Amino acid sequence: MDDKVEAAAAGLFEAVYGGDEDAVVRALRAGAPADGPGTDDEGRTALYVAAVSDEPGIVRLLLAAGADPDGLSSGTDLPLCGAACGGHTEVVRALLAAGARVDLREEFGFTAMAWAVQRGRTEVVRALLDGGADPSLPGPGGLPLVAAARRGSTGCVRALLEHGARGRAEALEEARAWCGVDVAAALRAGLEQPGREAVTQRFVEDGGVTVVVELLDDAGCPTSGNDLQTGHAAIATLLEADLEIAVPAGELADRALRRGDPDDDDWTEAVAVLRGRGDEVTFGSASAWCASGEPLRQAFGADVLGQLGPRGRYAGRSVPLLRALARTAGDPVALRSAVVALGQLGDAGALPEIVRHAGHRDVRVRRSVALALTGLVPAGHEEGVRALVTLTGDADGDVRNWAAAGLAGAPADTADVREALVALLGDPVADAAAEAARGLAVRRDPRAVDALARLLAVEAPGGYAYDTARDAVRFVPDVRVRNRLERTLPRCR
Repeated sequence: MDDKVEAAAAGLFEAVYGGDEDAVVRALRAGAPADGPGTDDEGRTALYVAAVSDEPGIVRLLLAAGADPDGLSSGTDLPLCGAACGGHTEVVRALLAAGARVDLREEFGFTAMAWAVQRGRTEVVRALLDGGADPSLPGPGGLPLVAAARRGSTGCVRALLEHGARGRAEALEEARAWCGVDVAAALRAGLEQPGREAVTQRFVEDGGVTVVVELLDDAGCPTSGNDLQTGHAAIATLLEADLEIAVPAGELADRALRRGDPDDDDWTEAVAVLRGRGDEVTFGSASAWCASGEPLRQAFGADVLGQLGPRGRYAGRSVPLLRALARTAGDPVALRSAVVALGQLGDAGALPEIVRHAGHRDVRVRRSVALALTGLVPAGHEEGVRALVTLTGDADGDVRNWAAAGLAGAPADTADVREALVALLGDPVADAAAEAARGLAVRRDPRAVDALARLLAVEAPGGYAYDTARDAVRFVPDVRVRNRLERTLPRCR
């Protein structure tokens, strides 16, 4: 390599390390090889460094300049595997688009899928499957589905099941073995050394909790560690349903309540299974849970009843139970679930039990009221309309967003309704502003026009705010204005 090319190669690595796309272009034009003998001090290729650094723009530049998407770095490491391990989905897609072989193995037999599953990278797993990865190709951790169950990643398990992954019985055995295990204690047991301090952190992500345990040196710096997700109960529920194993309703409820979070996969998967059964045993169990006096169990029961649906054979018997729970529940979690369930069952007769909580101190309850009222308030129901108008001024963006949706679709058309919608046109929550503009457009109010033009110009196509605004244009009565709005080009590129 001559001096000029060597200098350009050094500049290329400096640009890659700095994430500077313009400098990468300059280095490539100066003769730096996109693929070839130029490596950093550790023997890594520029493409691999960009891949593990989550620099999709630089990855695309290097690939366009001729870098081999399957070129080994340091003689052992594949760019696709490095990106998959780090959870860099856009980089993975760029490499696959350039021809990277999705099931190619690097040192020790790892594939990109093996890395993604071992690290619980759900979006990467989906990208690899979309790119043709074999969902049943074994890696160092065994079959991907079994490894994902061991990891406790509900998202990875779900994606693999959707693509027909093998090993379901083995994965279920793995998931059940971890149910009820203290994950933090298990990780510490695998790491702890005499005299070394270990610290534990928990992060709510990917529909559950990720537990991280790290060993510290004498200066308090992390030296080694491990992590694991805690979706094993949800995974067991998923796999049992897939294998048509009927688990008693009480056992599913106990799994759901173990962590006590209605937004957790353990909870939502159990609700989904019981909804699918939709039988007398399920209804009876959910009814008993609602009357149990235990707030979390009441919330779970309400969620199940709400999921049985407005046109289900149990709706008529569920509504009185839920109305009673909404009147008497003192705990916000149980109250939230009762209100949401009443909205799901769509019985306007339950509006008194819903609107009475519009001013509740707990934001989760106010969100549930706004959600429940959406599509439920009939013409002439002044109390319901007043509640929605009040909620459009809430301090919480999610509350305003749902209230805007409810008010936009309500049949009421009064000065108060219109002014509440106008007040939301400049809301920092773009979805709320879009709902408000839609509500005004439906009412043929000219104040919607400027808001629609702005949303169509600045919001990303395919996003909720953009799509809502685009749909609302059809309600604009002036043909010339409507034509102008329909031809508005987004400025976000």
